[in-house]
Amino acid sequence: MTLSDNPHLAATECSVLPLDAGDIHICQDGPRDAPALLLVHGSAASSTSWELLVPLLAASHHVIRIDLLGHGLSAKPLGGPGYDVAEQGRTVGQALDRLGVRQAIVVGHSSGGYSATALVESRPELVSALALVNTGPGMDAYTAPDSFAIDPAHWPPTDEQIRLLASSGFREGYEIPQNLVDEVRELPLHAFGATLQASTAYLTERTLPERLKGLGKPLQVIFGDQDRRWRPASAADYEVVPGARIAMLPGAGHTPILEEPRRTAELLLEFTGLHTTR
Repeated sequence: MTLSDNPHLAATECSVLPLDAGDIHICQDGPRDAPALLLVHGSAASSTSWELLVPLLAASHHVIRIDLLGHGLSAKPLGGPGYDVAEQGRTVGQALDRLGVRQAIVVGHSSGGYSATALVESRPELVSALALVNTGPGMDAYTAPDSFAIDPAHWPPTDEQIRLLASSGFREGYEIPQNLVDEVRELPLHAFGATLQASTAYLTERTLPERLKGLGKPLQVIFGDQDRRWRPASAADYEVVPGARIAMLPGAGHTPILEEPRRTAELLLEFTGLHTTR
């Protein structure tokens, strides 16, 4: 398959799905009868983090983006189990059911890869293949400084605090877009904290390669070699997963979906070309 910036693609269609965990916001692009491609964002982000990739993927795929519980335009409940990674995975599965999607290739960026993996664990029939973009395999690979210590009494943080918090999420010198800063400011502190705690608990319980190696799903791992949150060499940890494909992006940081969208899309399209399903 090849990349496309087709200006005649149908307009993005967004809607809210009332699910067990709460209202979940989703957006769809591309032909609805094309192979389904689900994109799952990371912590403190939303479906908008994929916007640069969508035009490159939607010519050949039914692209579905979801705002996980607590993020974007989805519900942000004060408590309950919905923020647990396993529950996030089940909610993603319910969203696909509601959309009538019987099977999809799933792509997770950063901690979105944990929800994507949890979906495979709970609903393997829904996932034909899995791609992880800069998803840390285990807590021993985490290298970012503890920049999340913001006084709850002063939430939401200032632009300067947010840029400091988010800086390790990009390669050195990358200018963080203002819309991403605004998104973090709108994220409730309880949702932000619960999501981070849930990701840590999920990885502490069992590493991602250990979870994936027995699930039998084709796996593509993409890692920026300038990642400042997860040790780039830790991408090799996924080699224990039978048949895993591992690709390093030279010059890219933790968020190549924004830093290097075209190179990221090329890798994803090569992978989906091998595992498309309708």
